[in-house]
Amino acid sequence: MAHYFVGDIQGCFAELQRILAKVDFNPSRDELWAVGDLVARGPDSLATLRFFRSLGDAAKTVLGNHDLHLLALHGKLKRPKPSDHLTEILESTDIAASIDWLRQQPLMRELPEHKIIMSHAGIPPQWSLDVLRQEVALVSQALQQDDYLEALISQMYSDGTEQWDPSATGITRLRYCINALTRMRYLYLDGRFNFDCKQPPEKCNNPQLRPWFDFSSPLRESHTLVFGHWAALMGKVSDTKLKALDTGCCWGEHLTLWHLEKDQIITQKKLKKS
Repeated sequence: MAHYFVGDIQGCFAELQRILAKVDFNPSRDELWAVGDLVARGPDSLATLRFFRSLGDAAKTVLGNHDLHLLALHGKLKRPKPSDHLTEILESTDIAASIDWLRQQPLMRELPEHKIIMSHAGIPPQWSLDVLRQEVALVSQALQQDDYLEALISQMYSDGTEQWDPSATGITRLRYCINALTRMRYLYLDGRFNFDCKQPPEKCNNPQLRPWFDFSSPLRESHTLVFGHWAALMGKVSDTKLKALDTGCCWGEHLTLWHLEKDQIITQKKLKKS
């Protein structure tokens, strides 16, 4: 069995099919792990979502910020924007099944035999594996409650400079986990979030900011961390135990696939519109 990890697809379904053909992906024997943001911005979010649902246990995905945004749109907590390219999903006949499927997906997945952890944006450097598992489980429990829209989705984001507080409870605790695992790029030197800077590290001119993966972390020492979300990195990170897989396919760049067993990177350029 081969394990393939794919970066942010964001509705670039044709490119996904091309890259899977390059490695002869077969769901009867292989697994496809996705770092989240299956939908939005690209032209075929509905096809992408239906494809992952069809793979059953052969698909392992985590939730990204755009996947959570789809939950908010479906719940009428936000208004859709043309740039989201999500109208086709929202008007599809199987929208209820798609939403239910997304609500079952976690913010983090592990491949213990290979000591791999996958999330959309990253892992807070302060967290141990036990804390990570605990916080992700709390969010999953909240997502699967009948009142998930009011109790969680309507309050899930904050642009404040939040800092990890192990004594926090309720929505404050859940919000920190969601913001960290689906939106994080830079942290202030004291560990607070900064959501304003999206540039790659070499272009960030604020000396008070560092990428989350540049902080000392117990998980950085023991595990390979697979993530997406930060297209500006274009996969360039200095540590071989970091796999940054968002390479901006929806922005005209390319889709990236990592074949675990061969430690091989495969790419597919954005296809031109016919």
